[in-house]
Amino acid sequence: MYKCKSLDQLYSLKGKTAVVTGAAGILGKYFCSGLAEAGANVAIVDLSKHSVIALAKEITDSYNIKAIGIESDVSLPESVKSMVDNVVSEFGEINILLNNAATKTSDLEAFFAPFEEYSLETWRQVMSVNIDGMFLVSQAVGKQMIAQGSGGSIIQTSSIYGLLSPDHRIYKNSLYLGRPINSPAVYAASKAAIIGLTKYLATYWGEKSIRVNSLVPGGVEDVQSDEFKRNYSERVPMNRMAKKDELIGTLLYLASEASSYVTGQSIVVDGGLSVW
Repeated sequence: MYKCKSLDQLYSLKGKTAVVTGAAGILGKYFCSGLAEAGANVAIVDLSKHSVIALAKEITDSYNIKAIGIESDVSLPESVKSMVDNVVSEFGEINILLNNAATKTSDLEAFFAPFEEYSLETWRQVMSVNIDGMFLVSQAVGKQMIAQGSGGSIIQTSSIYGLLSPDHRIYKNSLYLGRPINSPAVYAASKAAIIGLTKYLATYWGEKSIRVNSLVPGGVEDVQSDEFKRNYSERVPMNRMAKKDELIGTLLYLASEASSYVTGQSIVVDGGLSVW
């Protein structure tokens, strides 16, 4: 009788090298921990040198794998090239990329400005990370994977707002870090572009055994106001926002051999929001 691989074999990332951009962000720390617990060595990439080095030490100590922190600005080609060179120098190859970096810009008033008043400068700042950065990192890592000749898995973090328009009513009287918020068009446009890029790269690199998929989260509970959490949850069949660790299972599925015949897909983790 034919015997399937065990679940441990399918989901194990032992001996693999994973690169995570935006690693010091809200979800990035959880993603790095999940990959490390599955056995992967992890390159932790973000803008803050202090944050990535501290997180790399924490993960190395916790999971008995090797993690390194790399300071990198994904919107700059030379910075991305240097990052990839550093990873290859340290680990020899790259098997998994979680293309996860995104920005709201430091000027939240400009980021959350009404569409009619939105500045081209802010639009371009967001796009320089959210989509230009995705392009630059996938290009550099994909090139490295091709040179290795053994394929790989690229996972790109999109958003439910890359598939759906936000229900603007949930933002009425809602706060984030003490200020009124909305979901700006630049966020939706950049996250939709990620899904398009993912589909393109899946067909472009398919014959190289490089799989490319999008991870599409719904709203994740963080420091939003209680009113926002309530408004959002009322739109979700499961009647709540996601917990930060509830995306890890899908990430590990896409990163591992468990999804060896899955590419070009947008895997939605939204508590059912997109069903209605």
